[in-house]
Amino acid sequence: MGIWRKLLVSVVSIVMISSSVFISTSEHNTVEAASSYSSLKTSINTIMADSRMKSASTSVTVRKASTGEIVYEHYADKAVTPASTMKLLTGAAALETLGENHRFSTTVLSEGKVEKGTLKGNLYLKGQGDPTLLKQHLDSFATSLAKQGIKNISGNLVGDDTWYDKVRLSAGILAEDEPYYYAAPISALTLSPNGDYDAGSVIVTATPSNNGRKTNVTLTPATSVLQVINNSKTVPKGSKNTLKITRKVGTNKVIISGNSPFGTSGIKEWISVTDPTAYALDIFKKSLAEKGITFATGSKIVQAKTPENAKALTSRKSMNLKDLMIPFMKLSNNTHAEVLAKEMGKVVHDEGSWNAGLLVMQEYALSIGLDVSKWTFEDASGMSYSNKTTSSQLSQLLYLVRSEPWYPTYSKSLPVAGSPDRLVGGTLKNRLKTAPAKGNVTAKTGSLENIKSLAGYAKTKSGETLIFTVLTEKNKSSTIPVIDRIATTIANH
Repeated sequence: MGIWRKLLVSVVSIVMISSSVFISTSEHNTVEAASSYSSLKTSINTIMADSRMKSASTSVTVRKASTGEIVYEHYADKAVTPASTMKLLTGAAALETLGENHRFSTTVLSEGKVEKGTLKGNLYLKGQGDPTLLKQHLDSFATSLAKQGIKNISGNLVGDDTWYDKVRLSAGILAEDEPYYYAAPISALTLSPNGDYDAGSVIVTATPSNNGRKTNVTLTPATSVLQVINNSKTVPKGSKNTLKITRKVGTNKVIISGNSPFGTSGIKEWISVTDPTAYALDIFKKSLAEKGITFATGSKIVQAKTPENAKALTSRKSMNLKDLMIPFMKLSNNTHAEVLAKEMGKVVHDEGSWNAGLLVMQEYALSIGLDVSKWTFEDASGMSYSNKTTSSQLSQLLYLVRSEPWYPTYSKSLPVAGSPDRLVGGTLKNRLKTAPAKGNVTAKTGSLENIKSLAGYAKTKSGETLIFTVLTEKNKSSTIPVIDRIATTIANH
């Protein structure tokens, strides 16, 4: 683990010494745009005078997509926490490093042989990072094993998550976020509850039952790795809904509290598990049981490395990265970002760790000419408040990737303003819903407490594409309405 941290420090030190080789941007509050953009400059400056922007720490850059020429700046070199716009670098590095056709594998293996319906040995479920693994895939594994004549297993059910290291949470995860899907632990063997692929989480639903009684609680998929403590109550129709679902930090105890009015739909939360490997194994054992496959008395569920002599019994590969980029970027999936970081570390440096993965991202940024001395990050999703970059650097990234062969995939993965289809509009589905921004702005959103950002492309009235990056932090009130005015103004140019 330490070797990559030392290498990272070395890379950054070298670049800091020679940073003049890279992009040179001014520290001026605002600079004059090219004469043809003077009206745009005036319009954005008027918007920037909004009290919400004046009270925040902001960095804004607008540049021509065709040449990279900057046409507007406002503190372009100011370091700001980018939130999920960090995924713009993660996605680009992954497409370049892993390739559009990269797939994640999950394999079922055993070192034993089948004799009279009994598999004489352990059954191994080996994960290699697939964040799209669903219960239906484990069901398919079980069906395949049943077709191979396996009815009983004499050994243990073993989960192999050794493709990545054992560090489950990135450095920037706060305790208050840990119970929820967006801060789920990362494992090479994990499971998603549905087609959004929020790996390492379970959908917990609480709905009213009869008046005075506890709510009905369901888990999707049904798993015993979470312990439900139901302190909620169904109350008469018209009463206030105070239902809450959370998980006690550091435990598997899911707490259901509050009142659920009769006649309402209740609430639903995506709750993270503490051990994704144990979660996948629990569901796999249930899938096996549903196909009539049992384990011998004394068999256990354990976690260990698959022996070299084990042979594959069945396996699957995930969708390719080209397709995974859609739920990853459109829905701003944090788990996907962190899995991709570890996967890049594994592929390039044979170490599935954050240190190795973030080093690959640094190396990629350096290779395309970004000034890595102006980037600081301790995760790949943007969850950490310690992450920093500038609007100038982020917009330079968006300019440089346009010449990459995988750029069409990258571009398609960005949320499209105002599009009602959630796998098109994504996190911009309910923003910028009117002309001229609707359909003409494609951009990555970023959101943390008191931090809001938007970075991407806007097609203007004349058909020109402009790159814009707006980063804001220390917001006393949400800057989203102001950011959206900037995007609309650019599209209206």
